[in-house]
Amino acid sequence: MSESEETKDPGLTYAGYLRLDELLSLQTPRSEEHDEMLFIVIHQTYELWFKEAMHELRGAATALGAADTWRAAHRLSRVRHILKIAVAQVDVLETLTPLEFASFRSRLATSSGFESAQFRELEALLGVRNPRLADLLPEAAARERVHAAAKRPSLWDTVIAWLAASGHAVPAHLLKRDYAEQYAGDEGLQELLLTLYRAGGEVASMMELLVDIDEGLQEWRYRHVKMVERTIGRKSGTGGSTGVEYLAASLHRPVFPDLWAIRSRM
Repeated sequence: MSESEETKDPGLTYAGYLRLDELLSLQTPRSEEHDEMLFIVIHQTYELWFKEAMHELRGAATALGAADTWRAAHRLSRVRHILKIAVAQVDVLETLTPLEFASFRSRLATSSGFESAQFRELEALLGVRNPRLADLLPEAAARERVHAAAKRPSLWDTVIAWLAASGHAVPAHLLKRDYAEQYAGDEGLQELLLTLYRAGGEVASMMELLVDIDEGLQEWRYRHVKMVERTIGRKSGTGGSTGVEYLAASLHRPVFPDLWAIRSRM
């Protein structure tokens, strides 16, 4: 008997493997309004994609640490495609008209996408350091998880370490920096990146993958802002945020500022 035959579970079904009975029981509207189901499914799907994106980013960081550049690039490319799906889902959510959303909005109480701990953790993994936002999460365990993520090396810190390990002259202070501090770019690193870009090859390709991810995140933020404005106008968010004003303030804040700073110098 082969190993695959020994390990195969003859009782495993598609529904059992995916735990579909449990998964499909998790959509529980709080009103009788037809359109609330769409709202729930879209946001639950977002949370699944956030989970997968973090899984891939952590896997890419691990691969970079092992100098497995191909595997790191492959996983980063997957994140780029996940972000494209996240943007495309806004098209579906925008089929919800302002009156349709208003018909069940009051049932959301104070719950809000503002409280997505996974998205805050994803931001931290990409380098966003904003402890105030983590402090606003309602669950203590979620706050602790996001704060912990913000103290660990970001994906960009891992990239810097990979460049140094590959023999490139990374400014030494970047390898000793406090990871809990917001990174805002470094002119010395930018000079190195310009040289590496002009040489082409593996590093330049990796940097462009990171730009794709940064641009995809900014595109998702923009579509999210316009979707919220289209649906609730300038009203406050259900979680007490300033709604569109808060979301708009998050636009145009790249997570890899060095890669944007060098564009005008190429």
